Amino acid sequence: MKQIIFSMMILLSVVNTQGQNNQGIEKAKGLEVGDKAPSFSALNANNEIFILKDALKKGPIVLIFYRGFWCPVCNQHLATLQDSLQLIEETGAQVIAISPEKPEYLDKMSAKSGASFTLLYDEDYKIATAFDVNYKASGMQAFTYNLFLGAKLKKTHSTDSQNLPIPATYIINKEGIISWRQFDPNYKNRSSVKDIIRALEKSN
Repeated sequence: MKQIIFSMMILLSVVNTQGQNNQGIEKAKGLEVGDKAPSFSALNANNEIFILKDALKKGPIVLIFYRGFWCPVCNQHLATLQDSLQLIEETGAQVIAISPEKPEYLDKMSAKSGASFTLLYDEDYKIATAFDVNYKASGMQAFTYNLFLGAKLKKTHSTDSQNLPIPATYIINKEGIISWRQFDPNYKNRSSVKDIIRALEKSN
């Protein structure tokens, strides 16, 4: 009897924890300008560790959350950033893009978008959750993405929850403070190179 009760307590704990991380898209508000950016580390496509604190020593970071290699809008957005990468880097900034896809799938995005900048793996949605852009895709959304776009969310992510990030863009200055953001629950609306460069020049 005690074993059964103990097992039920563990199960309830897991369910409650998952519920905290599986909020609907309407509840994700994203960190605001002026907020301290959460410190994080993550693996790139070569299983090398990227550490935000260390990267900020070289200059500001343009941090892009994207959904995955299967997302046409994400592909186009990253391709556009790649086309203007030199202009962005001339401001002293680095471009970093992050998704919940495992390192072995990051190369698929590089191949589709031509992105030469760093792509990172957000294991267990920890970074998206810290930035409050993490949400649970609805059943119909997950079905559509998996069947028609080949997302294979349960396979490419670290969990079966099929969460996704709102495709937001954050500029983090050298002091680790968010100086600009583009945040829109409508995945079709993305940051423009023009706005990113303008924000970077304004913060320098």
